[in-house]
Amino acid sequence: MEDVYKTILNQTEGIYKEKGSKFIAIAFPIFSEEEFKEQLKEIKKKYHDARHHCYAYKLGITENEYRTNDDGEPSNSAGAPIFGQIQSFELTNIAIIVVRYFGGIKLGVGGLISAYREATKEALNNAKIIERTVANFYKIEFDYKVMSDIMNLLKKNNIEIVNQVLEETGIIQIRIRQSETKNIINQINKIEGVSLKFLKTI
Repeated sequence: MEDVYKTILNQTEGIYKEKGSKFIAIAFPIFSEEEFKEQLKEIKKKYHDARHHCYAYKLGITENEYRTNDDGEPSNSAGAPIFGQIQSFELTNIAIIVVRYFGGIKLGVGGLISAYREATKEALNNAKIIERTVANFYKIEFDYKVMSDIMNLLKKNNIEIVNQVLEETGIIQIRIRQSETKNIINQINKIEGVSLKFLKTI
C-alpha cells in the first residue's frame, strides 16, 4: 500500500578498511531533520578525531526529502554512494553517517566511492529492516460529557492513544494510519464539543 514504508528498527554499525583508512558507518532511524542534527552532533563528539563525517539521510515517502554531504571528500565520492545504498535497500526515515579515519594513502575517487558504499552496505546488512505505516497525529480536546463517545469511537476503530490528560476537559493525542485518516476525522467531527488539531505526519 502507498502508506507503508521500510526503515530500520534501531541503530547499527558497519566497518570497512582499505589501505590503512577505516570507515565506520552508523545507521539509525529518524523522523525529522532536527533529530538527525542532534545525532550528527553526538557522533562528531564521539569521533572527534576522525578526518571526515560524511552522511546521507531520507525522510518521508516522497522522493525529494533527502540530503547528502561529502564533508570535504571529493564531490559525490561519499554522500552519493551512502544515499545509493539507502535507495538500493528501499528505505526511508533513515540516516547514515560514515566516519573516516585517514590511513595516509589516498584511495582516489573510485576507491572512496567503493569504501563509503561498502561500509554503508555492511551497516544495513546488520540492521533489522521493518515495515511501518505512515500516520497522522492529532490532538483532540473535548468536554467531559462526550468522553465516553470519544473513547468508544477510538476503541472501535483501534486508534492508538499516544498521550492523554483526562480532567474536566479531555486532551488526547492520537495516531491514525494515513489511509484511514479521512474516515476517522469525519466520525470525530460528528461529536459535538470536540476540537481537533493536526500535529504532524510520520
